[in-house]
Amino acid sequence: MKRLAWYQIFLLTILSLSTTWAQKTSPPPTVFVIRAGTLIDGTSASPRRDQLITIRGNSISEITAAGSAGGPPNLPPGATFIDLSQATVLPGLIDAHTHIFLQGEDPALGGYDIQLLKYPLAFRAARATVSAKRALDQGFTTLRDMETEGAGYGDVGIKMAIDGGYIPGPRLFVSTRAISTTGGYNLEGYAPEIEIPKGAQLIDGPIEARKAAREQLNHGADWIKVYMTHRSWVGRNGELISQPTLTVEELKAIADETHGWGKKVACHAYSGEGLQRALDGGCDSIEHGLQLTDAQIAQMLRQGTWLCATLSPYYSDWAPADTPEGQRDRRRASDHEVSFRKALKAGVKIAFGTDMGGIPWTESIAQEFPRMVELGMTPMQAIQSATSRAAELLDMKGLLGVIAPGAYADVVAVSGDPLSNVRVLENVGFVMKDGKVFKNEFEPKR
Repeated sequence: MKRLAWYQIFLLTILSLSTTWAQKTSPPPTVFVIRAGTLIDGTSASPRRDQLITIRGNSISEITAAGSAGGPPNLPPGATFIDLSQATVLPGLIDAHTHIFLQGEDPALGGYDIQLLKYPLAFRAARATVSAKRALDQGFTTLRDMETEGAGYGDVGIKMAIDGGYIPGPRLFVSTRAISTTGGYNLEGYAPEIEIPKGAQLIDGPIEARKAAREQLNHGADWIKVYMTHRSWVGRNGELISQPTLTVEELKAIADETHGWGKKVACHAYSGEGLQRALDGGCDSIEHGLQLTDAQIAQMLRQGTWLCATLSPYYSDWAPADTPEGQRDRRRASDHEVSFRKALKAGVKIAFGTDMGGIPWTESIAQEFPRMVELGMTPMQAIQSATSRAAELLDMKGLLGVIAPGAYADVVAVSGDPLSNVRVLENVGFVMKDGKVFKNEFEPKR
């Protein structure tokens, strides 16, 4: 008994010494103090002038008025001062609809099909890595990526690499393979004897639908993406027609399973019966929503359904006006404008999304802001759609999309005033994500 007591004392002593040593050697969190000339915090109706933002580790700890005294403020011990007194500071921006595995594929180089037929997954992942870095450089510190277009669970791998610090990139909320039905997604037009890969996981019936959702959730999907419409064309009376895909019963099985996991369902839906099935089946967000009826808008309001309109891709690459494809392209854009205005006026919850990837990643993500403003949003509404509103869609209210105590330290800055000219958001000069500075063009040249 006596020997056992001494052994226990020895172990407790070693444990105590180890704990004390770990406490002494654990480095304190990195501290930054940012002086913001103008602060748009993501929720307030008006900006604030001359604010100090204190960041400890990866979160914002304090925001105070800087006062009128010039020069650096009194800093906490070991803090690094970042002078953005000549800039407008905002929360890190959020794009709620992207495709990092797409590159706005050039038809002359093989278009969409060549990716699935000839490009190795490693090559596509390398291109996706570049896309993610481009998004971060433009101030988009969070993306909801809306499927890999035939690259399987590659988005889960890119997310792991970013989270692990191996590559720079935004926070990713991923939806992996997406779900559609037989006859409901590319690749198409090949000999029926040949088994061709598809850009989404195809299902038929509620049992297969639920199983596909389970598979994708089990393999790391943060969202489930469902294609509720496929092709679209102009009908005999000049109306936009969209091919419906999943039935209400199939979508209900997916939504029931996904909601049971505490996750959400995003539905690609252009118009018509497919869009109505998306609402009746329990989707959480309508992606695109080119043609929304008054009744559908009312249903979205009742159900709390979000709209992620992605305006920009429908204004480029139009076919000639005298072709069926050209008529479709123009009708998509015109109907979309009407639907967006009606949804905005009615008070539908709108989150910023671009469909980047369908648009080449070499273009500006922020091109969506002036589109939204042209169709009725104020610049502040457009900014909030890409900050606090998008964060709410992602169930990250108070953590992302705001400059506030307790939020993650995702901070960007621009020269000029985006409330008077929203296009200044196309030139982000400072990017901090998770308390780490990735870009600072405001730093004095040495």
